[in-house]
Amino acid sequence: MARTAPLSCLLALLVAGPAQGIRGYLRAQDPGPRPLELKEVFKLFQVQFNRSYSNPAEHALRLDIFAHNLAQAQRLQEEDLGTAEFGMTPFSDLTEEEFGQIYGHRRAAGEVPSMGRKVGSEEQGESVPPTCDWRKATGVISPIKNQEKCNCCWAMAAAGNIEALWGITYQRFVEVSVQELLDCDRCGDGCQGGFVWDAFITVLNNSGLAGAKDYPFQGSVKTHRCLAKKYKKVAWIQDFIMLQDDEQRIAHHLATHGPITVTINMILLKQYKKGVIKATPTTCDPKHVDHSVLLVGFGGGHSEEGTRAETVSAQSRPRPRRTIPYWILKNSWGAQWGEKGYFRLHRGSNACGITKYPLTARVGQPVRKRLVSCPR
Repeated sequence: MARTAPLSCLLALLVAGPAQGIRGYLRAQDPGPRPLELKEVFKLFQVQFNRSYSNPAEHALRLDIFAHNLAQAQRLQEEDLGTAEFGMTPFSDLTEEEFGQIYGHRRAAGEVPSMGRKVGSEEQGESVPPTCDWRKATGVISPIKNQEKCNCCWAMAAAGNIEALWGITYQRFVEVSVQELLDCDRCGDGCQGGFVWDAFITVLNNSGLAGAKDYPFQGSVKTHRCLAKKYKKVAWIQDFIMLQDDEQRIAHHLATHGPITVTINMILLKQYKKGVIKATPTTCDPKHVDHSVLLVGFGGGHSEEGTRAETVSAQSRPRPRRTIPYWILKNSWGAQWGEKGYFRLHRGSNACGITKYPLTARVGQPVRKRLVSCPR
């Protein structure tokens, strides 16, 4: 009978440990994890993320998908050039198709509103601070949300943008209603997908947004069930703009005005655990963007082991410390995912298409229109 590794060892290698342990363990198996060991890890996954399946056939199917995803995480670990770690996540029992249908959104081919990119002369030539993290400001960033099985990343990113800008501008913390954006959306498809600009247009059409406590998130949409007129508005916007597709200017706007929504390729996020993702156009196509998130900061972190490529190819040589510039992004998949709901992308290489649609609202109190009367 083949020996099986203790569960505690599997935990260290497949859950908490870096890719070095995952890779070493999986390569020791031929051709992959032994059935008993894999089942033990799968049981751990079920307990950790509260998963249960309706029948043995479904359980067997999810086990196969889980094994495939662990192997994919290993490949991602070997390909990444940053400090990111990939492994077991809340999505490890989902296929790529299932994951994309639930957590992505429609592609933006030919559906971008006719709006020019903002060219701010005041931003040209301005220096950018070395770090910026709006999470450290009081009353700016709301808690991590979980879209669950509602395909509404676009609405949650837009809501986070409005909340942050309202807090910065008026020094008053607000949480706006994502559900109102879904129920009252005229352009998107609610939980079936949409874009950030759909959400902003809805806010403009409704003359503001209700609060999240009054109009709470349900994770579903009822047709013709818009309750926008029922509740008091807590935040408004004057309009929204698209920034230039330049990371230096995006960083400057982020540092001087506040968080920005961006839409990226989410292909690497399914298996992501922590660290800075440094992808190539081959591993993360910047032209294919399918997930909206909130850009809340940037910085530069030290990697004691150098890049991942160096770790794989030169394990015997000492590696210099490196500074990896990164973006800090707020996701909408719950605090169990990633770095307590956040993730980091390499800054300076248009990682995963981060510069394609940088959008932000411009908040402001509603303006009372002056009545016009005919002279007599």
